[in-house]
Amino acid sequence: MKLNCDLGESFGNWTMGLDEQVMPHIDQANIACGFHAGDPLVMQKTLALAKANNVSVGAHPGYPDLVGFGRRSIKCSSEELIAIVTYQIAAIDGVAKSMGVELEYVKPHGALYNDMMANSQVRESILLALSNYYRPLKLMLQATPDIAHHKAHAECFQVEVLGEAFADRCYDDDGKLLSRSKAGAVHNKEKMLAQVKQLKEQGSVTTLNGNTLTLAVDSLCVHGDNIEGVQSIEAIRELIG
Repeated sequence: MKLNCDLGESFGNWTMGLDEQVMPHIDQANIACGFHAGDPLVMQKTLALAKANNVSVGAHPGYPDLVGFGRRSIKCSSEELIAIVTYQIAAIDGVAKSMGVELEYVKPHGALYNDMMANSQVRESILLALSNYYRPLKLMLQATPDIAHHKAHAECFQVEVLGEAFADRCYDDDGKLLSRSKAGAVHNKEKMLAQVKQLKEQGSVTTLNGNTLTLAVDSLCVHGDNIEGVQSIEAIRELIG
């Protein structure tokens, strides 16, 4: 099980995240492509940081929503979604290639990620964007009890899927993340480390109501936008080896 983190989300004079402190502890960096966050200079700096730390790189495309940090759904046609995703992938792929870095996968951001998981038409548009790209790229999506269905769907487009779990989020009984608007949606450090240990040793999580949910996980998402978060990443790194 690998560790991934959303990075490169600063923009202009606005700073988001502690990328330099996080990068040495992770395996995969999901780098913003400029639509929800990031800019060309931030993208270059983040790619250079990933290269220096031998961290795999993924595109982190979102809706065109800088003001809302990509956390608001935007109604788009399939053609628009394909173009939006392709544009962002191509941007980071081109910059990465010029720096001797290979883009390996795509993980949508924020509302686009949530919409991908909830709406098969959005998911299919993203799969079409990857399928039509000039070379293969993997798609990272949430590992739920429906992961076999998602993988079969992706295979129709010749796209490989990476199943993702979340270290700091509480799971509902259906395998979805508990809404942030509800109490207990985000784990404290103690619960987070217990969840990581359970995923590592048993391949499962304990849901909100105490049920055991088995998940096929390839990568674990961690967040490092504050010092406590970075310290948690260090502890998680030790847990999963």
